[in-house]
Amino acid sequence: MFDYISGELVELTPTSVVVDCSGVGYYIHISLNTYQFLTVGHKQKLFVYEVIREDAHLLFGFHEKRERELFLLLISVSGVGANTARMILSSMTITELEGVIASGNSQILKTVKGIGAKTAERIIVDLKDKIKASGESLIMGAIAQSAIENEAVAALVMLGFVQTASVKVVRKLLVDSPLMTVEQVIKAALKIL
Repeated sequence: MFDYISGELVELTPTSVVVDCSGVGYYIHISLNTYQFLTVGHKQKLFVYEVIREDAHLLFGFHEKRERELFLLLISVSGVGANTARMILSSMTITELEGVIASGNSQILKTVKGIGAKTAERIIVDLKDKIKASGESLIMGAIAQSAIENEAVAALVMLGFVQTASVKVVRKLLVDSPLMTVEQVIKAALKIL
């Protein structure tokens, strides 16, 4: 099994990428969470999971290991396949999803396309204990990080930068260095934008 694929990103859509790795192009399915961190023409490293079916061999790629771990937990739930797990990961951030599962909020899961009441409940029941241990600290961390992200983006927009580009840069900075202060995020973003 592959752990990761590293190479130049030659194609990018919100649902897939093609990574050129020593002359071989790997077609990899991705979530919107991963999409926001990728740029065509740059070298990228994606953590992957291979799904082998009778009719296809599919690769699913993730910007960080934590997202892949959540993906694996989701597909371990009866009735949740790889595409459904990707849809869930595209509908909310990793931290939001962990918070939803840890708090047992099946109503939010039901808002994801293709997730009914029974599947939402099954996800909560099967994964709550696996996520709950770290869930409470994650929720508090997510609230603090969300406030930093919002403040940094607002400051960058006031300085004349485009909001979508600012959000992308700020999120990447906070994923790479989650303990940054608002000031540090803004200074680092100014160097990138």
